[in-house]
Amino acid sequence: MESKISKAERTRNFIIETTAPIFNVKGYAGTSMSDLTEATKLTKGSIYGNFADKEEVALAAFDYNYGRVTNTIRQRMQQMNSFHDKLMVYAQVYDQFSRGVFPRGGCPVLNTAIEADDTHPLLKEKAAKAIQKWKKTIEDLIKGGIAAGEFRQDTDYHRIALSIIALIEGGIMIAKVTDSQGSLDKIMKTVEALIKQIKT
Repeated sequence: MESKISKAERTRNFIIETTAPIFNVKGYAGTSMSDLTEATKLTKGSIYGNFADKEEVALAAFDYNYGRVTNTIRQRMQQMNSFHDKLMVYAQVYDQFSRGVFPRGGCPVLNTAIEADDTHPLLKEKAAKAIQKWKKTIEDLIKGGIAAGEFRQDTDYHRIALSIIALIEGGIMIAKVTDSQGSLDKIMKTVEALIKQIKT
């Protein structure tokens, strides 16, 4: 019985890992069942044997893509000693979105938010929760930096957190649409400047 569960989990994970890049590039609406069967080499019945529908695959794929990004950031932050340097990781990691660090297709939060804001409530909720979690992580880093004497006591951490997220996601959107990594590089310099402004 345990081996059957293990095999089912392996198949499920394989489907998620194989289809995640497709959803991140084509979006939920643009990804067809034939895309999934072609990529996995599984039948439609095999996929639906592990997932209720395409929506369930898409939600799992978002979690997988988002997890890849957050794991990369977490690993980089663990190498940093100061709160300032930990915050700077965001500018460094997101500046690499077109250079192989990110899942194919770029930032899953941005891609999902743009597609699902008016069309897909469950995916929209996933993207919203990701942004809220991201905002809290930045706020906690800033508050930690204030307590450690690295950042100014009067720092508006709510505003700074939202501004960092808006600059990063806006920068990625501009870079993708215009095929200009240079534009993103400039915007990431603004993120770095914003973080430097709150230093004591």
